[in-house]
Amino acid sequence: MKKIFRLEELDCANCAAKMETAISKIEGVEAVTVSFMSQKLTITADENNFEKILKLASKAIKKIEPDCRIIV
Repeated sequence: MKKIFRLEELDCANCAAKMETAISKIEGVEAVTVSFMSQKLTITADENNFEKILKLASKAIKKIEPDCRIIV
């Protein structure tokens, strides 16, 4: 399942790259892109565990950039 989310308060391209790396390591994630320019997060992941993966992705994002959040 592929979903696209808007990110709020993403302030730097380097942080976006770090987020992409961290989220890609989450079990069940097939592909991920974090675009600083469009402020978007695209995740392709196992449909059965998508909610869990999204929560883990949100935690990873907060760890890298505390003010950034996923708009669902």
